[in-house]
Amino acid sequence: MEASKLWNNFIEQYPQYQNQTYESWSYGAAPDELATLTLNGTKTATASGYELYGIENEPLPEVGEFNVILDGQDNAICITRTTKVYVVPFKEVTESHAFKEGEGDRSLAYWRRVHIEFFEKAYQEGGISFQPDSKVVCEEFERIFPEMNDGN
Repeated sequence: MEASKLWNNFIEQYPQYQNQTYESWSYGAAPDELATLTLNGTKTATASGYELYGIENEPLPEVGEFNVILDGQDNAICITRTTKVYVVPFKEVTESHAFKEGEGDRSLAYWRRVHIEFFEKAYQEGGISFQPDSKVVCEEFERIFPEMNDGN
């Protein structure tokens, strides 16, 4: 399903949001797996490289934003709403945040291992180097559509 179709389905059920906008995007690593974790409610947070926003001339996420999460084939999977955004050095990301990301065994050790690999590659592509002090944008969200009681 296209992002606009999922958004229109959401608006039909929740017309109070008809004047809201949304961003549609897929996760940078393992988009199918992470979209599924978001759909089933396991993944309620994500992290991105702060410096990359400047390189890509993109605004930071903001509380209240709507996002249509796509899989690796650009199919719309679900809609989330951002509930919290904060920036910390990579080395200060907490066990709690790692758990909310829902990946692997949900430990901070696992989170650090896979995110070091991801950030090193992304930063290198951006022409900069990733360090333990590099800032990370931590974003928390709730899946709002389809609702959990819709069988997902």
